[in-house]
Parts: sequence; C-alpha cells; structure tokens
Amino acid sequence: MAQQRRIQLCTQRPTSTVCVLGTELSLDIQGSAPKDAIAFHVQGTPGVKVYVVHETQSVKLPSSVTRWPLAAGTEVLLTMEAISKDVGDEKVRISYFGEASGVPVGRAMLYLTCVEVSLDADTGRSGSVSRTLVDKTTWTWGPDGHGAILLVNCDRDDPKSRLMGDSGEPQSQPTDNRDTIVCSYEDLKDMSQMVLRTRGPRTIFTGHGLVLHVGFSDADKVGVFYGGNSIAPEEYKHVLGGEKLAYAVKPSQHQEESIFYVEGLAFPDAGFSGLVAFHVTLLESPEKGLLETPIFTDTVVFRVAPWIMTPNTLAPLEVFVCSVEDNEDFVAAVSMLAEEAKCPVTICPLPENRNDRWIQDEVEFGYVQAPHKMFPVVFDSPRDRGLKDFPVRSILGPDFGYVAQETPENTSSLDSFGNLEVSPPVMVCSKEYPLGRILIGSSFPRFGGRRMAKSVRNFLAAQRVQAPVELFSDWLQVGHVDEFLSFIPAPDRKGFRLLLASPSACYQLLREKQEMGYGEATMFQGLHGVPKPSINEILGNEALRKFNAYTQSCISWNRDILKRELGLAEQDIIDIPQLFQADNQARAMAYFPDMVNMLVLGRHLGIPKPFGPLVDGQCCLEERVRALLQPLGLSCTFINDYFSYHKLDGEVHCGTNVRRKPFAFKWWRMVP
Repeated sequence: MAQQRRIQLCTQRPTSTVCVLGTELSLDIQGSAPKDAIAFHVQGTPGVKVYVVHETQSVKLPSSVTRWPLAAGTEVLLTMEAISKDVGDEKVRISYFGEASGVPVGRAMLYLTCVEVSLDADTGRSGSVSRTLVDKTTWTWGPDGHGAILLVNCDRDDPKSRLMGDSGEPQSQPTDNRDTIVCSYEDLKDMSQMVLRTRGPRTIFTGHGLVLHVGFSDADKVGVFYGGNSIAPEEYKHVLGGEKLAYAVKPSQHQEESIFYVEGLAFPDAGFSGLVAFHVTLLESPEKGLLETPIFTDTVVFRVAPWIMTPNTLAPLEVFVCSVEDNEDFVAAVSMLAEEAKCPVTICPLPENRNDRWIQDEVEFGYVQAPHKMFPVVFDSPRDRGLKDFPVRSILGPDFGYVAQETPENTSSLDSFGNLEVSPPVMVCSKEYPLGRILIGSSFPRFGGRRMAKSVRNFLAAQRVQAPVELFSDWLQVGHVDEFLSFIPAPDRKGFRLLLASPSACYQLLREKQEMGYGEATMFQGLHGVPKPSINEILGNEALRKFNAYTQSCISWNRDILKRELGLAEQDIIDIPQLFQADNQARAMAYFPDMVNMLVLGRHLGIPKPFGPLVDGQCCLEERVRALLQPLGLSCTFINDYFSYHKLDGEVHCGTNVRRKPFAFKWWRMVP
C-alpha cells in the first residue's frame, strides 16, 4: 500500500503542497465544505490522477458521474506519476454544490508539485545500488530474499595509524569502526553505499527540510559518512552514528543524488538482532515560529553481516605457528607439511608470542561478507596470555579485521578457542546448514562445571548462520572439543568424515596385537626418560581400563549429540584409537599424543606421532590410522610433538592455526 497523507483544503484561499512520487494524497473534502453543500465535483490537470472512493468503490476521474454526494464515507485520492518541472504546475479544483443548485456555493483550489525523495541501498544484493520495487523496510533471508547488507568495518586501512598507545601497549581495538574519520579510499570500500535521490524543482528543497536520521537504539551500531561533492576521503564527514541521530541534508542545485557511506560498528549480539533502519524525512515549514512537520518518510533496512567460521574441510590459505624455545623441530615439520600442501606459513617469533605456543587457543579465523566486499576477520579469545597482543600487532591490517568479546575476569580453559570448532555443511532432518554448525565444549550434562563465557556463547549464537551445538567437554583436563574430535575431507557421502577419539578402538587394536603374539611390544620407543609400558601391561592395568571406559562413555554421549545435531550416520564417523589417563581431579589427559588433534591442510594431515607399540618395525597405531584415512585419498604425516607439546597438555592442532578459503555459499541465501 502506498504511503498516504491527508491534505486540508480551504475555500478562502488556494492551498499548495508537495506530492512525493509513489505516494497518495487524501483530500479532506468534508472539512472545507461550505455549510449548505451537499455534493461536490473534482477536476484535475492532466498530470494528476484523481480517484473518488464512494461506497467502497474507487472510480477514476473523469467519469460519467459529475457530482458526488458529500457523504461521510466519500474520499478523494490523488497520485502523480511525473516529476514537476515547476512549482505548483499541476492543480486540482473542488467545487461544492448546494441542494438543487447549478452554481457552486464554494471552491477549493490545490496547487501540486511532484518531487522524488528516495533512500536506496543494495537491497537486491547485486553489489551496487539501484532502484527497487521490493519493500525496503523489511529484510528477508533465502535465495529469493532481499535487503541491504552492512559490514562491520573492523579492519585497519590506515597504515600510518599508531597501533600502540602511549604506554607501548596495543590499543584495545584500533579498528576503523572505532574512529569517526575516513582514512582512505580503501576504508570507503569497506562501507555500504546509501543513495538519497531528490528530483524536482530545486526551490522546493530550499523551502522544505530534508533530514537523514537513525533511531536512538541503532545509533551506536552504525556510522555514516558524507562527502558532498568532494572526492577526497579526508573531506568526508561523520554525519550519523553515536550521539548523532539526525543530519540535515542540503541537496545540491546541480546533483540529484547524494551518496552516503555506511559502516557497521558492532556485530549481531545479545540484544542486537543485526537489523538497522535508516530514514529520510521531508519536512514542511509552517508559519513562522512553529516547528517543521513531517510530510514524507522513506526507510531502508540493513542487516549487519555475521562473523563466519571456516571448517577444516575448506582449502587452507595460510598456516600460523609459534617459534618458542624448544620447538624448532616442530616448526620445521609443520613448515614442511605446509610446503607439501602448497600453503604459506607465518611463524610468530618468540618476542611476539612471549613463549606462548598455543596459537589455536588464542584466536579463531573467520570472515565477513557483503555483496560488495569480503575480508577475513580474526576472533580474539578471552584467554589473553603470551599471545595476547599478536592479533592486533601482526594480523589486524588492511582488509584483515579483528573482533573480540569482553568477558569477566574469571575465565576458564573452556574460553580458549581450541574449544571452538565448526562442522562442514550438513543437512539435519531436511534443515540445511550450508555453513556448518559451531561446536563448543561445556559442562553439560553436569552442573557446576566449567563453561565457555556467556558473552562469547551469546555472540556466536547471535550470528545465526552457524547455529551452535554444545558438547560435553568438561570431563577433559583442558576441556577442549579438539581433544576428542576433528573433521577431515572425504570424496564421498557428505564430503567429510568426523574423527572421534576412541578408547574402545584402541583397546580392540591392542588386544588384536596381543593375540598375534606382540604382547611384549612397548610404547614410546626412542623417547628418553619416558616409561615404556608393554601391550600386556596396558591391557592388565585395571585402573586405566576403568578410567577409559568412563572417557569412552563421555565420548559416546557426544557421539549421540553429534549424530543428532549434524545429521550423521555411523558411516560418517571414524574411530581413532586413543587412550586417556586421569589427573589428580579425575579429569582426562591423553595417555599418548592425541591423534585426533591434527592439522588438516586439504588432503595433507599433520598427525601427532603416537609412539605406539612397534609390530614388525611399524607403530601399530600409525599403521591403523593410515589404514583408516588413506583410502579417502589423504596423506598422513606423523609429527613428533611429544616433549614440545604433548607433555604440556596439547598437540599439533593446539600449536597451529589456519586461515582458510571462505565458503562459496553466500550466507544471506540460507534460511536460518
């Protein structure tokens, strides 16, 4: 339904008003009628379409009926379809008649000027702004959806910007969305365009106010910049956002379009759906000393693009690893694997990591995407140990964004991002998750245990496109989901396999070797100062067996959740032999290097070397894993991380991180 405005008429003097293209004017014929009038006649010039609504029927004029009864339900509507060339160049006249009178008892004259006032954005998601017939005030998902998209401008395009404060410490969030300046053309490219079109006699716009405005609740979520006729980035002014709720627009005498640039300041979160509405209102100036009154408002709605995680199955673009005091061989092995996968390696040196090797726990790589732009964004965990400054110092930059969530000081190990994974795309009971589902570890189903910070969980859920699943990980000493699961690419079925650590599979393998006569084969050959239990000793250790029966029950609980929430069948899951041992709080630690905690670079896998019992000169654990994974076309490289990572309660995956290629699927085409 077209926007409609009521117009008061007067028989004493002519009335002048503006009709905005695409709207209706409803004439108050009753209020201006002379006392004795019982009928009226209405006539308009050719540029005006006039309709009389009488007894619910709409009649376009002229018609065979010349006079209409001045009844309570009778209404006159006007529309205009062409922009006026001059002020008041179209007219409508109302003639009032008394009973049995051929002479009008009064006349009301209305002078009309048609203008266009339109606020537009890329509602068609084509990458450019165009006029549209869709409802700009709504935002819809799906392949046939519509609505404009806004990026959080969380990168840093100004290479001259000082990232360090006066104390020498990094600024908390020195990103482009934390300032109110445009530093470069690249900064503008991160923003979405919003175009205000004003057509019609220019004197109309000098006599009427035109205001761009945003609601109070949305103002801290966006920033709007305007350069007028300037093309120099430094001359763009911050006109909306923060404490600025409205901006008076002065249309150019020679230009019908005013281009505004809009940036997001905040991601969707608890209390913020991600939707932001902008309005432009045309104001009419009344008698001197009175406030202006609104006569037309146009609205366009944006959605702030979500932060999206990337699963192991997407192609690697860059591998990150820390160089610390005792991991030279590990860094070399990871670098060699990356070279085989034709993937560049970034080594974080000791002065930057401050002897913190757990780069997986510190950050998670993802990206943001709009039709006009896409760039990677690093999510900084609340962990904040030696690598605390690394994301800001070394990752944040032009077209590489940064986001973090404020959390209470009493964070736990579960707030580290080894406890944050995402599945490949899945279908669950006819419900499609084309960007996969986020997996986080929790104390569920036990009460009173450790959980990931509420602010982080709320943030992840608010993105909407990768609906999170909580798993039970508090049974582990460190408590991270990457200690018992991983995803690898596969050429068949769903395109991937879920790997689960399995004490049951390990005991089965060891019993097989015992029955084959290898019961005296020992673990950890080649490692100095490490006890070397035999297969017989492991199988005869009743306390170890009972504890692993417990850990298997915890993993089986998660297995059922994963099958249900990811729509998996048993054929989609591979059990990787693994044993756990109890710490002094009865939480689980890997008994030997945890093989599911692997680095996945396409078909190249970097797996913690388990140092299992040697059977015919081969590690039987490595041999079993190769037999499980190589038929999928995967290459298994076993990396020795025993002293540099495993003994410190982590493995290959914990000590590395990967930036991956974004999904080909566009998030706005899904139905959450």
